[in-house]
Amino acid sequence: MSNYYTIQNKTEGLYKEKGSKFLSFAFPVDSEKSVKDIQEQLRKDFYDARHHCYAWVLGMDEQSWRANDDGEPAHSAGDPILGQIRSFELTNVLVVVIRYFGGTKLGVGGLINAYRISTEAALKQAAKLTIFETKTLEMKFPYEMMSTAERLVEEFDIDVQNRDFQLSCTITGSLKKDLIDSFREKIDDLYTMTFQIEDL
Repeated sequence: MSNYYTIQNKTEGLYKEKGSKFLSFAFPVDSEKSVKDIQEQLRKDFYDARHHCYAWVLGMDEQSWRANDDGEPAHSAGDPILGQIRSFELTNVLVVVIRYFGGTKLGVGGLINAYRISTEAALKQAAKLTIFETKTLEMKFPYEMMSTAERLVEEFDIDVQNRDFQLSCTITGSLKKDLIDSFREKIDDLYTMTFQIEDL
């Protein structure tokens, strides 16, 4: 998989069942530290809630994930939240569902349904953002090939981090993984230009 989907901004949802109120919050995250920071803030903001159940997924191939029931019956909260994140095909996402108990027990089936619906309510509001896996590219070329190099930058949508233009010029940037093979083919005929791609 060379691209993945995350969400653009924080979103919220709400579900009510038999007096219980489920507040759901979805966040884009990029590390376990950002997950922890958000959770700590929510616990301060909603200190009087009985349960702060959550799930998160990180990484291009969902390498890291967690699901937590926070005192609800096993697998009745965290797993349905995680299931919805995966159903929406998202990563780098944290969803926290905060429950205010309404006095009536919902049973395991009712809880699974409530946490699933409340998670869906937040994620439905989210704008999906496509993130492409990239590799660092370094192009070296003589000054007279400047215009050719800049055309390559535009054609292959290279996200330039640095330009060093002297007698020998260098452009460093990020190239989408999907475009590496076609970039190689394109540059094969340009004998005065050399390039190096990270980890390849």
